[in-house]
Amino acid sequence: MRRDNEMKLGLFLDPAGFHQGAWRDPNAPANGGVDIDLCAHLATLAEGAKFHFVFVADQQAVIYDHAALARMGGNDGFEPITLLSALSSRTHDIGLVGTATTTYYQPFHLARMFASLDHLSRGRAAWNIVTSLSNYEAQNFGEKELPHHDARYARAREFVEVVKALWDTWQDDAFIRDKQSGIYADTTKLHLLNHRGNHFSVRGPLNIARPPQGYPVLVQAGASDAGIAFAAEVAEVVFTAEPSLENGKRYYATIKEKARALGRGDDQTLVMPGIVPIVGRTEQEAFEKLQRLQSYTHIDALIGAAQLWLGSVIDLRSTDLDSLVPEALPQTNFIKSRQKLLLDLAARQKLTWRELIRLISDSRGHRLVVGTPSEIANTMIDVFDQRAADGFNVMPATVPGGLKDFVELVVPELCRRGKFRSRYCGQTLRENLGLKQPLNQFTQAGLSIRP
Repeated sequence: MRRDNEMKLGLFLDPAGFHQGAWRDPNAPANGGVDIDLCAHLATLAEGAKFHFVFVADQQAVIYDHAALARMGGNDGFEPITLLSALSSRTHDIGLVGTATTTYYQPFHLARMFASLDHLSRGRAAWNIVTSLSNYEAQNFGEKELPHHDARYARAREFVEVVKALWDTWQDDAFIRDKQSGIYADTTKLHLLNHRGNHFSVRGPLNIARPPQGYPVLVQAGASDAGIAFAAEVAEVVFTAEPSLENGKRYYATIKEKARALGRGDDQTLVMPGIVPIVGRTEQEAFEKLQRLQSYTHIDALIGAAQLWLGSVIDLRSTDLDSLVPEALPQTNFIKSRQKLLLDLAARQKLTWRELIRLISDSRGHRLVVGTPSEIANTMIDVFDQRAADGFNVMPATVPGGLKDFVELVVPELCRRGKFRSRYCGQTLRENLGLKQPLNQFTQAGLSIRP
């Protein structure tokens, strides 16, 4: 399988810092989630280091219990499209990935918003497609609980189909805006969608021109069976959590194989797991940074995060935390793959509940790497060379310090070894990721065009 020898890098933009204790770091702004200047500073740091994109996560609710909320930072953040629209005017080259759920939006809303972001940024937008992960989200939209896991993916599949078709309702050159002739739009290059499906009924067209990239880049994080099938079908970037090299290699091979079976090229489905780097000029300094963060994290925050990422199926406040984690828990309707990953990890390492909840606070199941710049670069290159990743979504434990350490100490080491680039190679996010520009499905199919 042929691929570029340079890894892709994204920045997981968490203005509170990825570690649960990060907001208490004396050098971190406590109000980072609503500080646009901090967000812009982080984005420009990543852009200066030639990262491919910044990635903004999201949920449609406050998803932790009150005991955790009282001790946990990062629950007061900007809505992603609003934030990325602001960042589009304060950056020039870096991609802008926003998370939005197919469960509680409508396709027309998202098609229009992401098309707008792609125009605002001149072709740097990407959509991270999610299906929601908490009943708290459902309860903000008139429902008692989330739809079943497989039903959410069925809706997501049709949702993406409709959004892509809406992006195609105008051909690329439909808006001619000719003052001499008085013709603003060539309506022979307009397509009505008239979609009627199991979940949506959408006429179209979209009231904005086709995005500069054709479609904003499609990102997804499927790891359950349904999620992997969906990612192989639609995702151009796959965001995953996998701390084990061997499991990462299996996941990578599975995604590529399933995508290939659907006629997609290996270089058109990029696997980018999360990595949490804690960088020190010495190994001891790096571990002292981690220990300091752990000392900032209250037990209520530890338990709240663990309960969520284990699928909200256990009350850890009434559990003996010094007992071993069982091999299985009740099945969850939420984040099935993450529950399985964490339980498998606990079984391999024979962890107690106290050890597991600490691990979740440190990394949430992503690869935690604590060490010198050389050690962190070695790990990343090994994962990349062994085909467990095409690159990484970098999740600094603290900001801005943790990102600054990575940019100043690790990135130069990756560049020196020929594993990362020193400049942007294209104008759009697609070009920088090596992804093809999608053809308009209506003109490609040779359909007649009627207003």
